[in-house]
Amino acid sequence: MTNLISSPRRTVRGGLAATAAALLALGLGAAPAAADPEEGDSAVRAQYTGNAETGSSVKMDGANVGTVLFELTLEGGETLTTYCIDLETSIVGDAWYLEDDWSTYPGQGHFSDPPLVHWVLQNSYPKVSAADLSEDAGLASPASDKDALAATQAAIWHFSNGADLTDADDDVEAIYDYLIENAEVLAQDEEPEATLSITPAEASGEAGETVGEFLVETSVEGTLTVEVPAGNPEGVVLVDAETGDPVTEVENGDTVGFEVPEGTEAGSASFGLSVTGIVQTGRLFRGEDENKPTQTLITATSEEVSVEASATASWTVPTDEPSDEPSDEPSDTPSPSDKPSDKPSDTPSDEPSDEPDDQNEPELPLTGSALTGLIVAGVAVVGAGAGAIYLSRKRKSAE
Repeated sequence: MTNLISSPRRTVRGGLAATAAALLALGLGAAPAAADPEEGDSAVRAQYTGNAETGSSVKMDGANVGTVLFELTLEGGETLTTYCIDLETSIVGDAWYLEDDWSTYPGQGHFSDPPLVHWVLQNSYPKVSAADLSEDAGLASPASDKDALAATQAAIWHFSNGADLTDADDDVEAIYDYLIENAEVLAQDEEPEATLSITPAEASGEAGETVGEFLVETSVEGTLTVEVPAGNPEGVVLVDAETGDPVTEVENGDTVGFEVPEGTEAGSASFGLSVTGIVQTGRLFRGEDENKPTQTLITATSEEVSVEASATASWTVPTDEPSDEPSDEPSDTPSPSDKPSDKPSDTPSDEPSDEPDDQNEPELPLTGSALTGLIVAGVAVVGAGAGAIYLSRKRKSAE
């Protein structure tokens, strides 16, 4: 099945919870299929491979909804645990995801309060155990993991999609109320840093200039060693975009580009970074394929991962544009004044001419009809002369 699991929707009615729970229980245990990342990958990639854990069912805006923690598997094999932040969109089986900023949220929900969602994630299940979360919420006895998960997901949907919890177990409602009330008071506008990204992934320009302004962002502290392929054209150097100095190491927030000397043939160059860093709680993962919308996810825990990112710059050779400035260089191309002209000149000439005088003998064109008239006239004259000779001879014979 290509779409093994459907996300909760507000339009769902009674009976969906049982069906959804049965589907969620199947999961997808396969490892991510081998992918061919496009040249210039600039962010962490991961594939939806199943469900990490299921929670209790709840009612959001009166509709029965199942709750679940989704599993994303990175290309290196590490796994991330995530919550849904798009109540209106189904999740696509085997979909690939990219780590990105909150501002890129593509879901149908508003996601109008990301900091509040982030606070919920930092202070609820599974980052905080069900027992500790129950104590924080004032429960007399610990809630189950399923109830803690359901309360956390419901609180997230409240802030990501504007949905309200309308019915659930008492423990779920108590934890939900605790999370909603405290998030609205204690949340701060802090977005976790990207694990590793290079933006944009591709840039273009012309030889003779610095091509690209690649922004490096990472949650790793300290410097990162730049990896430059041996196939880059000779003389093309990665430099700091602000100072123009060559660079071999970068830090979070640095901007770099490729200095391409004038006269370099058209081509391309790339660089890459590799880190072992932390995918922090609250990082957004959006579907990679825009033509197949899939549920937007957000990390529920922090995980150490090994990731890579790269970027590519390409350039062309500038064309020479014609100049409007006069040139002192001699030209082999004759100017209009040097070329012979077929037009008559008004300048008088001392050379004798065999041409008739235009003033005394105007030239008239001899057309076809005029020539025919002359011939007819000539034939008539000849005929008249012959007739006169014949009559003259006849008279003489009669005499």
